[in-house]
Amino acid sequence: MKERQKRLNQIAEKFELDIIYAFGSHAKKVAKWAKREGFELSISPSSDVDIGVKPCAGKQLSAKEKVHLSMAFEDLFSINRVDLVVIPEVDPFLAANIIRGERIHCIDEYEADEYDLYILRRAGDLIPLERERIALIMGENE
Repeated sequence: MKERQKRLNQIAEKFELDIIYAFGSHAKKVAKWAKREGFELSISPSSDVDIGVKPCAGKQLSAKEKVHLSMAFEDLFSINRVDLVVIPEVDPFLAANIIRGERIHCIDEYEADEYDLYILRRAGDLIPLERERIALIMGENE
């Protein structure tokens, strides 16, 4: 196993994570970095990397664990800042954006694919309500 994947696995095991995603503007770079040992991650010091995680069933990350997890990712990627998002804690639309990023670690590919489909279904089911909410905010229903 490649060294970077081994380190990702260690982080996932330590913090009991099923799936790790990179999303946002640097998602493809992070995924490429995770897969190719020779590829160096070049991100400006003022920029950050967005990481989404799905903890194992029954696991809830404490605030302290989230801080330590963010620091572990910062060390792994050798960057100044990681924006960490715990997927079960966010709204379905942000969760859908996260899973459309790059999956950089998972324990079980099939289970991860099923989780992705669940997130997309959940977001899809709420689209009519989201449109109505936006219309109310914009004053379009008056």
